[in-house]
Amino acid sequence: MSENSSEQQFVTFSLGEEVFAVPVAVVREILDHEDAFKIPHGPDYLLGLRDVRGQGVPVIDLRLRLGMTATVKTPHTRILVMDIPLANRSLAVGVVADKVFEVIPFHLKDIEQAPDIGVQWRSDYIHGVVRREQGFVVIIDLARLFSGEEVALAATGSRKLATA
Repeated sequence: MSENSSEQQFVTFSLGEEVFAVPVAVVREILDHEDAFKIPHGPDYLLGLRDVRGQGVPVIDLRLRLGMTATVKTPHTRILVMDIPLANRSLAVGVVADKVFEVIPFHLKDIEQAPDIGVQWRSDYIHGVVRREQGFVVIIDLARLFSGEEVALAATGSRKLATA
């Protein structure tokens, strides 16, 4: 949170042509993309594990997790290593982004709820959207996006790497 409580800092990044954001407070570091250690029988969006300062961190292709096409590695591809606060612990996860842009403050009054499109669709992972001159920025609720099966899988994968 910034000194002004009406603003919050976010890291913005792209997946394809779309711009997303996560709170800067959960981003531990931003790394160049490297191939991850594959985990057999994982979901398609789990690329594997990566050693981050001695910790096994699951790497997720966020494009696949959100129903988009798979990430194609470019010189701009990055991994955002995040510590996502959950109910009883913190989940370390690496998220692949096509490009990381900047840290930017958003006024809390400018964050709108996920749009109602009149039909059921999975939007619970959207914390809100912010209008910008270039379009919209979707703020992701990481705790909701990485819940249930992902949490169990990530915890299992991290323990396996730590004991290897």
